[in-house]
Amino acid sequence: MNLTLKIWRQNGSSDRGRMVTYEVQDVSPDMSFLEMLDVLNERLTLEGDDPVAFDHDCREGICGMCGMVINGVAHGEQRATTTCQLHMRHFEDGATVTIEPWRAAPFPVVKDLVVDRSSFDRIIQAGGFISVPAGSAPDAHAVPVPKDDADAAFDAATCIGCGACVAACPNGSASLFTAAKITHLGLLPQGQPERAARAKAMVEQMDAEGFGGCTNTGECTAVCPKGIPLDAIARMNADYLKTASK
Repeated sequence: MNLTLKIWRQNGSSDRGRMVTYEVQDVSPDMSFLEMLDVLNERLTLEGDDPVAFDHDCREGICGMCGMVINGVAHGEQRATTTCQLHMRHFEDGATVTIEPWRAAPFPVVKDLVVDRSSFDRIIQAGGFISVPAGSAPDAHAVPVPKDDADAAFDAATCIGCGACVAACPNGSASLFTAAKITHLGLLPQGQPERAARAKAMVEQMDAEGFGGCTNTGECTAVCPKGIPLDAIARMNADYLKTASK
């Protein structure tokens, strides 16, 4: 496969940035998208050029590090797929592929396709935990949990914090990410004592970071590689209102 890549290059948040065009040849359809970028970077390095900076770690769709807007869609057009799991067989030979970083004010560009997502860390630090002694693992049947609650909690806990929901949202909202973290704790018995206070603290931190508000457009769940539903945002709002109204 031969491809034309239009890649956003930006040397830090103070740089204006620009699109740069690269030609790549002999791309195997079995390569992942990141492996294709590795090939490009190897060539750029050998030519003495600056390689394209992009985030990656596990390359198994688990860590949430990879993230870029591919042809206008966060993680690309393949549903329920992270960038590292996207393969080149989903592109046409001779295609032009546009690659950009996440676009959101709370995600300043570090370099090229790398953005600073530490705002997510601060939302978690505001309340995404339970304040009980860890101890040893209890028996699986020690604390009964209704199956519907357990299933919903597990679904929410699959959030990998990649930030695709923010990149896709026209408002730059982090509601789906925050709601997933609130929901998976709030549905379990261990998370009940701090449930309302947790929602209040995390939502207020989300707002303080500069993320936009949710208007239920649904773009977030459409690009979420784990398919977290909008129901999570409704749960978050309900928990938040329990303390906000007091």
